[in-house]
Parts: sequence; structure tokens; C-alpha cells
Amino acid sequence: MSVLEEMRIRSLGVIDDAVVELSPGFTAVTGETGAGKTMVVTSLGLLLGGRADPALVRVGAKAAVVEGRITVSEGDAAALRAEEAGAELDDGALLISRTVSAEGRSRAHLGGRSVPVGVLTELADELVAVHGQTDQQGLLKPARQRGALDRYAGDGVEVPHAKYAAAYRRLRAVATELDELTIRARERAQEADLLRFGLNEVAAVEPLPGEDVELAAEAERLGHAEALASAASLAHTALAGNPEDPESVDATTVVAAAGQALDGVRAHDPALAALADRVGEISILLADVSGELAGYADQLDADPLRLAAVEERRAALTALTRKYGEDIAAVLAWAQEGAGRLTELEGDDERIGELTAERDALRAELSVLGQALTDARTEAAARFADAVTEELASLAMPHARVSFAIRQTEAADEASGIDIGGRSVVYGPSGADEVELLLAPHPGAQPRPIAKGASGGELSRVMLAVEVVFAGSDPVPTYLFDEVDAGVGGKAAVEVGRRLAKLARSAQVVVVTHLPQVAAFADRQLLVEKTVDGSVTRSGVTVLEGEDRVRELSRMLAGQEDSETARAHAEELLATARADG
Repeated sequence: MSVLEEMRIRSLGVIDDAVVELSPGFTAVTGETGAGKTMVVTSLGLLLGGRADPALVRVGAKAAVVEGRITVSEGDAAALRAEEAGAELDDGALLISRTVSAEGRSRAHLGGRSVPVGVLTELADELVAVHGQTDQQGLLKPARQRGALDRYAGDGVEVPHAKYAAAYRRLRAVATELDELTIRARERAQEADLLRFGLNEVAAVEPLPGEDVELAAEAERLGHAEALASAASLAHTALAGNPEDPESVDATTVVAAAGQALDGVRAHDPALAALADRVGEISILLADVSGELAGYADQLDADPLRLAAVEERRAALTALTRKYGEDIAAVLAWAQEGAGRLTELEGDDERIGELTAERDALRAELSVLGQALTDARTEAAARFADAVTEELASLAMPHARVSFAIRQTEAADEASGIDIGGRSVVYGPSGADEVELLLAPHPGAQPRPIAKGASGGELSRVMLAVEVVFAGSDPVPTYLFDEVDAGVGGKAAVEVGRRLAKLARSAQVVVVTHLPQVAAFADRQLLVEKTVDGSVTRSGVTVLEGEDRVRELSRMLAGQEDSETARAHAEELLATARADG
């Protein structure tokens, strides 16, 4: 659990330089009127991103500075948000600083890093709930009231809420996919038409792998058939001779003569024998080449009709490569991929039908789960209202009544809502309910939101009753109450103290009070005192223990520290508080 350990306040209002050390349980801040007790609330407000008022800066000072040290648990929401802002923890503690200059400029630091003031405001919701006459946070926010009510309700809400949340997430995914398919229907139809046209073009030509390369080579050959035939014939004659010219000299005859000349003497020298072998190889190679040249010339097709057919086929293939790929291999790859995409596009209508059916089924399921959530919240709200009303009776508000308004907003049309109680209503990730806490301060009064239904002096007591009932359900670790005891005295004041002590069993509680009945229940009592020059210095905020605490309670009771009657009453209050604890 996060705990506000201490605050150092400099040049703020009447405070010159003071350190406020707080208990992890219940801390009461006391002192004479005007001593600066409310500066504790003001300082905390600044640490939590409150408005920077230059009028708060002490006269003669350049700036007011408030520093706070808050221990945080690793992984909790406040620690994670601070780390996102670049803050670093100091041995498990978060250091917060706020400076307000006399000119009105404001700076905020978190964990050693300069941050926007808005970051402190975000942390406020996770760290502290402030309840005073002018500064209200926490459970006064309707969004937080629903969350707190759900936690108070326990499994009755948690079980249907978990099922609802899962169905809601799936519905969002289905709706997103369905919207995409529906909105892009025209684009997909156009894409499908283009694919069909292209695939039909490719199918009509029926290209074969590598056909473009083979036809290019054949066209080159057919286009130069006469030159190729002439060259082959001349080469053949040069190698094999001309039968019609017995006097002609050919390569085959010359090489054969060379071989015969060497064969007669090869036995006398191995080197010459090797040369004779090579001449023999040449003779064989010449014969092979000569034969192939003769066959090439005989087989060469110089048919102009074949050339025309090849060029026509190449033109058809070129029309495909111009549109669908740099060569026929790429065209065939495009056709294979396009066929798969077309199958996918043609299946969209079927997919839209499936998604539409699933969406309708999920909305029907959400209607059932949403109704279960509404019923569970309504039941828990009745229990809560009775508990808070009972608390208020002991806090000098015997005629006040608390209730919950659980409402739903009509959907614009049936398609955009779910059915709750026979109506199509707006819904969200936590159901369809809008939850608001109402207060009727006296019989006959119209219930109103608690921030408007109570006077300034009553509001903190209402919130105390609410927080006591919600203790353990609301995740805020620190509560600060200012003026919680306004208009309260006697037995009711004792009950206020008793309930603050009860709340402090599950959270840190800080109370600014002038009532000894409240202060007696605190685990730690801080006294704020002015010096003779009207300022509060470091020594002006002290932790009261033993005799000093009895003296302060006596002063609060009778205005006289040394009154025996007041001392006896003070000791009795402390004994009562210890007995309750």
C-alpha cells in the first residue's frame, strides 16, 4: 500500500519552513485557529497537481515549495505511471516536488524528473482522496462510484462482469472486422473485377514457364536463317572440302596428312607421340564439327510462316508481361497469387454473414449479462445505502438518506444498443449502467448528487461515511479530511473519531481537526504552532506524545492547557480511543 510519509513545506502562506511527518495509520493535525493547519491540505493539493495560486507564496519569498515522499509498492498503478513519466524511485519511495513562484509560474518534479503538472493530477486519483469544503476528489466522480460499488458488491458483480467484459471485447473485434468488410465492399468488388479480368487474360494466352525465353531465341534464329545457313555451308566446306572441286584444300585433309606424317616416326620419341595423339584428337573433332554443320544446315527452318507465328505468340506474351510481370515467370506468379486473393474476396459475402450472425448473438448475450450486472448493482446499492445512512445517523446527520441512481441512456437505435429492461440502451466495457451516489439531507428533500446535496460542513462527514463503508473496496491508499468535524460536537464528534480510526485500519488517514474527540483517536497527533512573528517554522510542527498530547487535548477542550477538569477529560478521551483500538 502507498503511504505518504512526510511533506516539507517552505514559504507557503504562514508556513516559513516546516516538515509534516505522517503516520501510516491515522494522523490528526491540530492547532489554534489561523495557525496554518489548512496549509497541510493546500500543500497536498499542490503535490497532486492543484491550481498554483501566487497568493499562496509567503510575503517576501520568491517561491513556495512543497516536497512530498510517498512509499509505493512496485508494480502498482502509481509507480507504473511515474515510471512512464521517467521518474525514478528512491529506495521504494516516490519524491514529488511542486514550486510556485511569486509571479505565478509553476514547476513540478517527479522522481527527480521535471514533468507536466498534469502528470501529478493523474497520480492523484491513485494516491489520495481529498475531502474538504473546497477540494473534492475520489468518490465524488461518478466513474469511480461505479467501480467502487462493483468492488463493494464482490462476486455478485465480479462474475457477470468478467463474462460481460469477455463478450464485449469479442463483440468489438467482430464489429471492427464487419465494419471493415462492409465499408470497403465497393473497393473489394472493384479489386475482384480487376483480378478476374487479368486472370482471364492470362488464362486465354495459356503461357508456359520459360516460353518467352525459348521463343525469343527461336525468333532470333528464324530472322537470320539465310545468313546462318550460308555460314554453316562455308564452314562445312572449309572443314570437309568441296566434292565438286578435287583441287580444293580443306582442314580435314590437311590435319589427316599431318597425322600420317607423325604416325611414321612416333615410336622414336614419346614427346612426338603425344603431339601425334593431339593431332588425332583434332582430326576427330573436325569430323564431328563438320558433320554437325552439315546437319545444322539441313535442319535449319527458314519458313517465314513459322517466323510470323512465333512473333505473334511473342506479342501475346509481351501484352501479359506489360501488365502483370517483368517476364512470364513473374506473370505466372501473379496469376497464382491473384487467384488466391480472388478466392478470399469472393468469400467476403459469406464472411459478412457469419460475422453478422455472431454479432447479433453476442449482443443478445450482452443483454443478458448486462441485465445481470444491473440487477447485482441494484441489490448491492441498496445494501450500501442502508450502511451509509446508518453511519450518518451517528455522525450528527440522523435524517440524511443516501441512495444510488442506476440509470441507462437510451440508444439512438436498436442496432447501436443492447436490451436492458425492454429498452435499447447505450453500453460500454463495464455494462450499460450509469451509477451516481445521491444524498437527501433531510426528510422531504429531493435526492441530489452528494457533491450538491450536502453543505460544505456536511460533505466531509458524508464522504467519511461513504469511505468507511467502502473501506477495502476503494483502492485509494490515503484519505485526507478537512472540516470533517464542522458543526459536530459531543457524542457525534466521538463517533467521527471512531470512524476515522476504523477507516485507518485499511488505509492512511490524515485529518485536519479542531475537535479533541477526533484527535484522541489518532495514532499520531501533529501540533501546528506559530512563532511570535506569526510564522510557522520547522519547530512549529511537532509530534505530540505523552504529557504534551494531554496538554494539547486539554487546550482544545477548554482553551486552557492546565485545567484539571480538561486534563481529566483529555485522559478519558485517550483511554476511550485506546480501548476502541
